[in-house]
Amino acid sequence: MAKNEDVKNQLANKAKNGVQKQVSPENTLNTLLKRMGPEIQRALPKHMNADRIARIALTAVRTTPKLLECDQTSFLAAIMQSAQLGVEPNTGLGQAYLIPYGKQVQFQLGYKGLIDLAVRSGQYKAIYAHEVYENDEFEWQYGLTKDLIHKPATNPEGDPIGYYAVYHLQNGGYDFVYWTRERIDKHAHKFSQAVQKGWTSPWKTNYDAMAKKTVLKEVLKYAPKSIELQKSVEADSTIKNEISEDMSDIIDITDYSVEEENQNKEKFDEIVMDE
Repeated sequence: MAKNEDVKNQLANKAKNGVQKQVSPENTLNTLLKRMGPEIQRALPKHMNADRIARIALTAVRTTPKLLECDQTSFLAAIMQSAQLGVEPNTGLGQAYLIPYGKQVQFQLGYKGLIDLAVRSGQYKAIYAHEVYENDEFEWQYGLTKDLIHKPATNPEGDPIGYYAVYHLQNGGYDFVYWTRERIDKHAHKFSQAVQKGWTSPWKTNYDAMAKKTVLKEVLKYAPKSIELQKSVEADSTIKNEISEDMSDIIDITDYSVEEENQNKEKFDEIVMDE
């Protein structure tokens, strides 16, 4: 396990004698990453190295500057989660995201990241999610015989009315889940702080991607999963404050962080966390 106290004290040490005021936030982060390089390297999978992690971290803060205002330990922990899962956050690939959650950083998988991880497990021949429009030809049924038929319209009209996710196993098994848009909205209002408060978040800027991830996670609840894939699903939307050779061993402090923020009456307008 990395020396988490070292991580937490880096910025405090630099503040002495007014040094921190003379250093840009990106340079401060770069110095921190270089200092923690050996500890980070020990926790990285073989295909990654500390220099690559540093580049990913700097790319993340350039696309999301508010990450620089967050606790550095939770930031590095989120970076480590993405590295150990083999997904790159905040790169435009839609695999994963690092999201400012008050003063903490939350690691969040994208729906494309979920698909990549499932396929990599070797159990799935195919896994995908799609939106359904009102003028599509669409039929589905559960029961003793489950069936889904979707023939997309040439020119979709209006907003999607629902979303579904399907998986096909290597052994020939398959399953699917379909949720109406109303059910997706209820889920978002129940589990997303950003939606509840009306903040700007991926639910506003990329609703389709969030809806697809929702149904993918739902169908994976019933799918056979390797231990590695189960850990990947459990890593979604977590905040961690330690670095470990196996980040799945570190507890998620999301609920604690929300409670602590409320008790301290801190403003939530910076929070963009989503389930």
